[in-house]
Amino acid sequence: MSRHLEVREVLRRITASARRLLGAEYAALGVPDDHGGFAQFVVDGVTDEQWRAIGPLPRQHGVLAAMLHETGPIRLDDVRRAPAFGGWPEAHPGLGAFLGMPIVDADHDAENEDEDAGEDEDGPEVLGVIYLANKSGGGGFTDHDEELLRILAAHAALALTNARLYERSRELTLAGERARIAHDLHDAVSQKLFSLRLTAKAAAKLVDRDPARARAELAEVARLAAEAADELRAVVVELRPAALEEDGLSATLASQVQVLDRAHNADIAFAADRVRALPQTQEAALLRVAQEALHNALRHSGAGRVTVTLAGTPERGAVLRVSDNGRGFDPGAVRRAGRHLGLASMRDRAAAVGGRLTLDSSPGAGTVVEMEVPGA
Repeated sequence: MSRHLEVREVLRRITASARRLLGAEYAALGVPDDHGGFAQFVVDGVTDEQWRAIGPLPRQHGVLAAMLHETGPIRLDDVRRAPAFGGWPEAHPGLGAFLGMPIVDADHDAENEDEDAGEDEDGPEVLGVIYLANKSGGGGFTDHDEELLRILAAHAALALTNARLYERSRELTLAGERARIAHDLHDAVSQKLFSLRLTAKAAAKLVDRDPARARAELAEVARLAAEAADELRAVVVELRPAALEEDGLSATLASQVQVLDRAHNADIAFAADRVRALPQTQEAALLRVAQEALHNALRHSGAGRVTVTLAGTPERGAVLRVSDNGRGFDPGAVRRAGRHLGLASMRDRAAAVGGRLTLDSSPGAGTVVEMEVPGA
């Protein structure tokens, strides 16, 4: 569980593991929202057809709701005889023996060790609840089952907290990238628009007095307008969410390279070879590194040609390579000057998914950025 950082995948694995380890026919895991429902609700042991027939996600009522206010397990020989039982939809499978275990915030006790008992009025936060039903072979769940589920819930709390922190870090990263794009807009587009405005004013004043010079100024206006349009198109590409889940990494990269090729004077090409599907986190990291490397090549290198390649490896991983024939630079001098060109961010992205990033550049010799990930 600790290897998977996306919340949905963590929940799915917890639920499937609980059902398998305790020999239950059905398992579910619910993460509550603040509006009387569940932000996430994952089931195991129910087919997709059955799940669709059951209908919308459950609300917080009956035994499900009771568990959200408990910090200990609930074990029942027959859930239908529980005082809180409120029934289920017509297509819902029949449930008998029941075991529910809250997933409690793992850090709560540590945070409140030195506090007086009376100061902690709310108690530990319930992050979610694991529900099991119908013990295989008949009969009810045992003390041993309960202890196993308690241990699993403790691990689940750590994994779920970890996944939440990871998603928050991704949100912060996204906010940082948007800030960078806003900075780029100010530095590039707004400056060009300001120059365009001044040049247009100069042309207007010269129309009667010096028509030839006015025509030259108008030609400069057209050039600046074209450059501003190119910059805006590039920013739009960066703001547009990548369709990784729908199209995959190769198709998403190909689409972005195609748009950038139309928007810039440089010749930008993409090629893919034997690329397998990768874990989502690795595909996202490869895409972001490719975007950052392309951004640097198109904005800073003066390159006439940029090539992006993506190739599979025998170890079921992939290698991304972004190369340009631009002016190149001395990486050591860039670091000493405090300018990073996003290199630290790219290296962090690679390391976060178990990958490796290398950069090869020197003045007059272009730049090559290469990132390799190991795959699943």
